[in-house]
Amino acid sequence: MKDADWLLFQLDDLIASVDHNGVALKEFLRTPSLSCSVYHLPAGSKDMASAHEEDELYLVLEGRAQLRVGDTVRLVEKGTLMYVHAACSHAFFDIEEDLTVLAFFGAPVRAHLPPG
Repeated sequence: MKDADWLLFQLDDLIASVDHNGVALKEFLRTPSLSCSVYHLPAGSKDMASAHEEDELYLVLEGRAQLRVGDTVRLVEKGTLMYVHAACSHAFFDIEEDLTVLAFFGAPVRAHLPPG
């Protein structure tokens, strides 16, 4: 295996790399089939999220908030793992404690469509 075939990340370093003074999204990995970011939302802030072309997986590293996906609302807090289907409207809101999540984005849906 070549070094370019894999990367190693330390969670503490990823969290520290994000500006905690405001809403911040810091991408730390991008490949043709996957991208990964650390997303930080201070308590009381508004989420920038909207529907995306990619399936998403979020892991809450710290904080507490509500997540709305379509018409469904769920509490999310440290340790919560959430999947959101591509093109599904969603947003964090009522952010009670500074929220930091790992966000994993799959390849855009259009990348899986047959040429045509």
